[in-house]
Parts: sequence; C-alpha cells; structure tokens
Amino acid sequence: MKTYDLAIIGGGLVGSAIAWGAARAGAHVALLDEGDAALRAARGNFGLVWVQGKGAGMPAYAAWTQRSAQLWPELRDALEGETNLRLGLEQPGGFYFCLSEAELEKRASLIQRMSHESGDIGTRVIGRAEARAMVPGLGTEVVGGTYCPMDGHVNPLYLLRALQASLRAARGDYLPNRHVTQIVPQAGGFVLSCGDERLLCQKLVLSAGLGSRDLAPMVGLDMPVQPLRGQILVTERMRPFLHFPTHNVRQTQEGTVLLGDSHEDVGFDTDTAIPVQQQIAARNMRVFPALRDATLIRSWSALRVMSPDGHPIYEQSAAHPGAFAAACHSGVTLAGAHALAYAPSIVAGVLPDQLLPFSSQRFHVQAH
Repeated sequence: MKTYDLAIIGGGLVGSAIAWGAARAGAHVALLDEGDAALRAARGNFGLVWVQGKGAGMPAYAAWTQRSAQLWPELRDALEGETNLRLGLEQPGGFYFCLSEAELEKRASLIQRMSHESGDIGTRVIGRAEARAMVPGLGTEVVGGTYCPMDGHVNPLYLLRALQASLRAARGDYLPNRHVTQIVPQAGGFVLSCGDERLLCQKLVLSAGLGSRDLAPMVGLDMPVQPLRGQILVTERMRPFLHFPTHNVRQTQEGTVLLGDSHEDVGFDTDTAIPVQQQIAARNMRVFPALRDATLIRSWSALRVMSPDGHPIYEQSAAHPGAFAAACHSGVTLAGAHALAYAPSIVAGVLPDQLLPFSSQRFHVQAH
C-alpha cells in the first residue's frame, strides 16, 4: 500500500484547495478524484468570490467568508507564480440589483441585519441614480441594489487546473478515477479502499461533496448534505460592458456572459429545464437590456452541496481523530481560506476555535 500523511477524498475545488494548502505546509498528500462519474458541483460554478449576504444568522460564516476574500490575492499570487496560469482574479466590488422597491427594501433589511450581527464591511444600499452612474446600461426597471467592495470573481476552471498542477509540482499525488468505497480506521491512521486498491494515510479529509454523506459514518462524522440544483446560461462573446460581478450576471475575461442562477429542490436530477432557463433569461434581460441581442451558446445544470442550514461543515472526528470534514457550496469564494487557513490546521491536527461553530453538532442541537 502507498502511504501518505494526508489523503483528500474529493478532487473538486474544495478538496483541491485543501490538498494544495496541505502540500504547501509540508505534508505528503494524495488527492483522490472520482472522475467524470462524480456529481461535480464545480460543473455549475459561477466563479464569484462573494461576500455580501454570506452568513446571515451565522456571524462565524460571515467572518470566514471575509477572511477568505482577503486571502485570495495571496492564493492568486502563489498559484500564478507556480504555474504561469492567469486566474483572472478581480475584486472591484460586486452588485446585487433589485427590480422593485419591495425587493430593495428586503435586501436593505438583510444587509442592515448582517451589519449588526457581524460588523460593517462597507456593504451599502445604492439608489437608482447611483446604480446607473456606477454601471452604465442598466435597464429602466432597476430601482437600485447593494454594493460590497469586497466582492469579486475569478476563472474557476483555471483555479482548479492551477491547484492540481501545483499539487503535482509539490510532489503530491493526484489520483483520478478513484471511487472510495470503504474507510477503515486503524492505529495511526486509515485504510482507504478503491476497488482492489488500498491506500494508507495518517489523516484524511472528506470533501467528496454529496458523496461525503455516505462516507462520513465510517469515521464517526456526520455530513448531512443534500443536492440543490442550479442552472447557468452562457452567451456568445460580447464587447465588454460589465466591469463588476453581480450576484447572477458576470462577464468573463473572454467576453462571454454567465447568467444564473436557480435554486431547485429536485433531488439528484441534473437535467436542464427550459421554463427555469426562461425565467433566468427574462430577469437578467430586464437588468441588462443589451443581453436581448446576445446569442446563447451553452446551458448546463449542476448540484450544489447544501447542509441543512446552508452553511459549511468543518469538523474533526471525536471517535477517530485525524479524520476531518469539509463541505460547502462556495468552493471558489472559500478557496483562499481552505488553502491558506483550513489546510494548515489539518496538517497540525487541531482546528482553530473560530471553526467550532461549523461542527455538525449544531444540527443535532436544533433537532432537540
């Protein structure tokens, strides 16, 4: 059996960021990726580094998201220096636009509530005139919105490629087409079974997205994640017209425009649905009328990894120390924190106190 300091089960953005961060901290790492058979949340990733509105009702999540956004330039510089890839990170601030006074009032109430809960990070409500001055080309129905100076976006495909390339350069092992079927704790570590193959590791991280739910009980963890479908539309390349990310429209470096997003509770159904796509297109054309002349070239759906309260799960197993949980639906936003904060704590074997609120125990407390 091959032996590793740390095995990461799940080769998406969450697992890859943790694997790279752990290798950077000196661990001998194996990243086990199920391959194209996996229900990859990253397939539908919008590429936002998004802070505003994250963590309502859970200040620890708001603080974790802000920390990750602040760490992102360091992550970008490290990955680009090691790979010569350009991740396209821009953090000019981001907008959430509203199409009615009632929607704007609701949004303003959320931002005010979060400011009281988690502190002021500069998110502010903007009116119709200021919105048009900052973002030319808005539709007449836009009544205003909110702006957060910490928001940004990045190319998620280059991010994933850079993380895995840097991991291999650090002599970490990227192991594709490995479907882990069994985890057996033993003295000093864990034995992982992938068909007839066995792998021994001292520590492990479950970051297998929706697959983590079945693996978690094998090491005394609880990861009650559920799928939530999202659909995205992609236009042809357009002349640059949008220089800020918004919560459901962003223009990429290449000029294409991504339109989203939907939140559909349809189980594990990954089909696309025309009525939902029509709703996405209709709303976003009201915000940006220039989209009416654009040709749609692609559409797809993917399944988000959602906990019962929508917040991440981070935890070390009490029954089998050395086994860690990592589950969230914000793999791009949280990549900075996963790579530069969470991964080193896993290598050290102790999670910081700031991550205690993310334990799965919070779900059992609520149940009682």
